[in-house]
Amino acid sequence: MAPASIVLCILLWASRCQTLDKFIAATYEHAVILPDETITPISRQEALDLMNKNIDILEEAVKTAAQQGAHLIVTPEDGIYGWRFTRETIYPFLEDIPDPDVDWIPCSDPERFGPAPIQTRLSCMAKHNSIYVVANIGDKKLCSPCDVGCPDDGQYNYNTAVVYDSNGKLVARYHKYNLFLGEVQFNVPKKPEIVTFDTPFGKFGIFICFDILFYYPAAALVVEHNVDTILFPTAWMNLLPHLTAIEFHSAWAMGMGVNLLSANTHNTSNRMAGSGIFSPDKVIPYYYNMKNESGQLLISELNSHPRNSSTYYPITWNLYASQIENSPSGSNVFNGYLFADEYTFTELKELHGQYSICQDNLCCHLDYTMAEKHSEEIFVFGVFNGLHTVEGEYYLQVCTMLKCQTTDYRSCGESVETALTRFDSFSISGNFSTSFVFPEVLLTNIHLAPDMFQVLKDGRLISKPGISSHPLLSATLFGRWYEKDPTPK
Repeated sequence: MAPASIVLCILLWASRCQTLDKFIAATYEHAVILPDETITPISRQEALDLMNKNIDILEEAVKTAAQQGAHLIVTPEDGIYGWRFTRETIYPFLEDIPDPDVDWIPCSDPERFGPAPIQTRLSCMAKHNSIYVVANIGDKKLCSPCDVGCPDDGQYNYNTAVVYDSNGKLVARYHKYNLFLGEVQFNVPKKPEIVTFDTPFGKFGIFICFDILFYYPAAALVVEHNVDTILFPTAWMNLLPHLTAIEFHSAWAMGMGVNLLSANTHNTSNRMAGSGIFSPDKVIPYYYNMKNESGQLLISELNSHPRNSSTYYPITWNLYASQIENSPSGSNVFNGYLFADEYTFTELKELHGQYSICQDNLCCHLDYTMAEKHSEEIFVFGVFNGLHTVEGEYYLQVCTMLKCQTTDYRSCGESVETALTRFDSFSISGNFSTSFVFPEVLLTNIHLAPDMFQVLKDGRLISKPGISSHPLLSATLFGRWYEKDPTPK
């Protein structure tokens, strides 16, 4: 080989192996074309026709993202076939997805593991556009009746996320572990899977939707496997005041110190909306629209290694609260229910105040000043320390300031989307027993508050001066005490 050719080969090899400090990420919120509800399975061809209609739309988003320089795009959970299924009616939508260790590019070798038209098409989308593609499909795995746990129909069905690299190669496969209510068409894997893969722009992990509320696999990917970025296909149903998609997902990224690429399905009748490209230090960008059934592509540049950023620092969540004396809790302490959890609340009656309120061993502290107080609105400060048991079991420690739905105390904790009251400042802290705390600030009409708040190293959630320009819905430190969760059944 001529010396010039050798030099060229070395340069090409180096360019492929170099690491990038930044990368361009994309997510696509997709208004899924749903199958008709039926108790009788449709044909495989009918299933393929429906899935290809959805993939046609996703492919346009992939092409657009690639043309704008995106290195990777995340598409939603249920984004290819929806969710209207029984165990039997999901069958024609499933394919056998091999372990990525087989080193397979479906676009180049589509029949290697039997017919796999959906995997082949996703692989070709990635290869032809030179972009990583993240998608959600169904995996089927045959099993023997002799195997403990094998379903009566002789196969496991898994809600599955797949990742194809820019060459179309299958590089990740993840089976959802924490299934949500109603996912009767799928099986739970025997143990949670920890799925990571390396790229020139950081180490990636992946999980799906409801997984984000639990230690395995979500928190474990960060704590035990040191990932930089999480890929997060979801079909998230919004629940105020603490669990709207953009609110909780942005808070999780900040609390865990990682990038989170959240792609939601879009279906307003099921309260599904809200996607974002979230990082620990800023919200860039997000989308929330409940007024139409349109999809939305988001694109943004991110740090490949966010915890190496000069703006990142670890937080000791209970440091400030454990060193201060309790302020008065107010004369109007009462109990109220928020998502079936019994909170202890106190009303914020004055334009300025300092309050402490406790439940069991969790004490929360608030220092606030209102810019204006509207007589038709009441705000409360509340605490919850206990096991949440509705739509899943998980242990919470929460300090929250929020607007009540009406001036009736019984409405405190109910869903409310608009507010008039503005705050000049607030500071919230708590003596948390967990180090997993997620800071949320939500403005009227379900908007995030980028650059309007920060978390100090001592665990205080404090406002910035810009907060007074927008009415506030809630400000919350949402803690998850994973060690107190019940043992999975």
